[in-house]
Amino acid sequence: MANVANLGTFGVFLSPHRDDATRKLHAVAADKLGYGTAWLGTGRASISDLAFVEDILASTERITVATAIVNVWADEPEALAESYHRLAGRYGKRLLLGIGVGHPESVTGYHSPYDTLVGFLDRLDAAGVPEEARVLAALGDRVLKLARDRTAGAHPYLVPVAHTRHARSVLGAGKILAPEQKVVVGSPEEAREIGRAFIREPYLGLRNYVNNLLRHGYTEADVAGGGSDRLIDDLALHGTPEEIAKGLRSHVDAGADHVAVQVIGRSAEIEAENHRQLAEVLL
Repeated sequence: MANVANLGTFGVFLSPHRDDATRKLHAVAADKLGYGTAWLGTGRASISDLAFVEDILASTERITVATAIVNVWADEPEALAESYHRLAGRYGKRLLLGIGVGHPESVTGYHSPYDTLVGFLDRLDAAGVPEEARVLAALGDRVLKLARDRTAGAHPYLVPVAHTRHARSVLGAGKILAPEQKVVVGSPEEAREIGRAFIREPYLGLRNYVNNLLRHGYTEADVAGGGSDRLIDDLALHGTPEEIAKGLRSHVDAGADHVAVQVIGRSAEIEAENHRQLAEVLL
């Protein structure tokens, strides 16, 4: 796929729990630090106009900007395609569309998610959005295979290294595998407190994520309550920047092409500093 975006080995995942102005500052800093991609978490809102994506692209020089994700229940593919063509004409391969079905707990009228996703891709095809310009938020094998067959690859969220290894076996060679990984720079006690609060609500209440964790080595006890220490340690890597970097590279060793690093901190300022510290050992 000659026209696939250049993601680099490591990028930053910018969660919607921070306001857009802060995320823009972080994206601009990430561009200067040398990260390959800025993944813009979107929550559940409609983003088919790609206005925030355009703002980030215009404010940066080289970093790829990816949506994480366009929710098929909130956006119309034709409107998304129109925005894609407008931005691709100006920024080319720096734009990547991450697309997904979200979660039944957060969508009214959630039904036939796989068929809905297939229909969304069909309509993007009809509107001229190329396969290499999109990836799917894929967890289970069925959607991983769809990502393999109809897109540039997969962007799994909230996954351990075991999932990355399995996902690569499903995707095969030549397809992007870009998992998200949360990290907390700090001691185990602090990291578990911060990581558990972030992961417990909402993620351990969403059955798509919980079922995926159960398929990849965790037990009902691990996902109960706020999550076991083992689960939280795997989903929110902690330690020094050097120790975290080793954990991030475990995804690469397991078959990932790229890792979207989501720094979790007590403040936006701490997160920005942690991005800088990690860049020194990752890039």
